[in-house]
Amino acid sequence: MKQLEKLNEEEIERYARHIVLRGIGGPGQQKLKSARVLVIGAGALGSPLIQYLAAAGVGTIGVVDDDTVALSNLQRQVIHSTADVGRLKLDSARDAVGRLNPHVSFVSHVLRLDADNARALVRDYDLVADGSDNFETRYAVSDACFFEGKPLVTAAVGVFDGSLTTLRPFDRSEHGKPNPTYRCLFPEPPPAGTVPTCSEAGVLGALTGTMGAMMAMEVVRQIVGFGDALIGRLLLVDAWSMRFETMQYEWDPANPLNGEKAGSV
Repeated sequence: MKQLEKLNEEEIERYARHIVLRGIGGPGQQKLKSARVLVIGAGALGSPLIQYLAAAGVGTIGVVDDDTVALSNLQRQVIHSTADVGRLKLDSARDAVGRLNPHVSFVSHVLRLDADNARALVRDYDLVADGSDNFETRYAVSDACFFEGKPLVTAAVGVFDGSLTTLRPFDRSEHGKPNPTYRCLFPEPPPAGTVPTCSEAGVLGALTGTMGAMMAMEVVRQIVGFGDALIGRLLLVDAWSMRFETMQYEWDPANPLNGEKAGSV
């Protein structure tokens, strides 16, 4: 069992509203301090996610990103400021975390995650939160988390819509069936060119903040162990009509990871 780190007096005061909270308390806050979370992307989803994880007291936050801050990012990527334009997003994010919570260790991975390096990256962390903006990275991350046995919180945003789910396909459900994989939910990526990019179609800035904050909630719930996780459930957010819905999905026996004929990935 992982040894939990003790909280000092300053941390007890800082996290007082968590410590008195039913479901977290002192032991839960110690779990957060001892946790290592890998965030994929320091952009639209990663910005609020990283800030709320740091504020919550997650002890080590690793972030994967190789991009620099552009002026057009600032409409939604709120961890960065005008003065950061041209800087590496990881340098800007690291400085923001340092200002927010000096008790958090920030680890920079200045690279683009792919199928070749994903497993080595996720191996050093307890949980992964994917805020990437392309299907190639999402499949690489989800496959790596499956093989390394790491929980994955993954979200995506469109123009006025967002989605969020949690994946633990290395575990089984209460009914004894394997939990679903990302490939159970999305067996194949959409054809190239069918999903417009953010620069082409635009995106509502506050929507990315909402989804990133909900990712942070789900990460905290996974670390501490309270509530009902979004395993086998896809949360759908419609910002146009302000509706929240949940879609159930299940393990697909045909999926190539933990399906009946596993081993094709």
